[in-house]
Amino acid sequence: MRLPDFEAWAIFAKVVETGSFGAASVELSLSKATVSKAVGRLEARIGARLFHRTSRRLALTEAGLAARDDAARILAEGEAAEARATAGASLPRGLVRLAAPMSFGVLHVAPLLPAFLENHPAVSVDLHLADSVIDLVGGGFDIGLRIAALPDSSLRARRLCPVHRSLVATPGYLDRRGRPAHPDELSDHACLGYAYLPSPDRWRFRHADGREAHVVPGGPMRANNADALAPALRAGLGLALQPDFMIYDDLAAGRLERVLPDWSAPPIALHLVMPPGEPRPARVTALIGYLAETLAAAPWAREA
Repeated sequence: MRLPDFEAWAIFAKVVETGSFGAASVELSLSKATVSKAVGRLEARIGARLFHRTSRRLALTEAGLAARDDAARILAEGEAAEARATAGASLPRGLVRLAAPMSFGVLHVAPLLPAFLENHPAVSVDLHLADSVIDLVGGGFDIGLRIAALPDSSLRARRLCPVHRSLVATPGYLDRRGRPAHPDELSDHACLGYAYLPSPDRWRFRHADGREAHVVPGGPMRANNADALAPALRAGLGLALQPDFMIYDDLAAGRLERVLPDWSAPPIALHLVMPPGEPRPARVTALIGYLAETLAAAPWAREA
């Protein structure tokens, strides 16, 4: 019986993770030729090419796409087995790929990373920021942060904290245009819209007594990034429905004011999501624990 070529599978997974033969060779401390030969050996063994190779681009073939997740599990399980065998003596090391929403990532994730990297000098982090929903498995990510009411999926999710959304405006705007007492009155106001809301063309609210209301917002600006709305909001051009992590300091300083404080938007939360499969490498486990602890303790991350 011929054993599987575990080394070649692990090298293939590392090429997929890093995006090139050269980057994989550096991370594995192998020559580029060794990495290329291992992948070639694997292709000969399975009778199919794993990559389309050009001088500028490396892309997975259909066979490569089919094998990618299994290879990643082989690599992760091998790393975890070595970590267990050394009884925790080895330090977390290697690359962790992390995806997060753009504004949240800039404001609240990136500032946390220096302390983590200082405490884990053998770990590096590839932080990918985008407000659209990222395919963690397809993109080769180890961890994702998502702010939503999560639908059912194959991903593993861990709820970290609530994310409250408040309707806000500057005091100057409200002095000029009035302070609405009911969502229906928003039709008389300039509303700044965020395109990635679950229903961007309809704002839904629920009163503390159980009443519900919805409005169709209209105004001078709509954007697919919450940061892009901030200048118009702070300039007093309208109202915006913003997550508290974006406006916590502005509210505390009085630069913004909550509108309709007895009405709330549908609940959402910050989740840490991970591709399925266990065990995880020590570097991924370390970053998961750090993010869970620090983000859940943020001042805006309070329960209602």
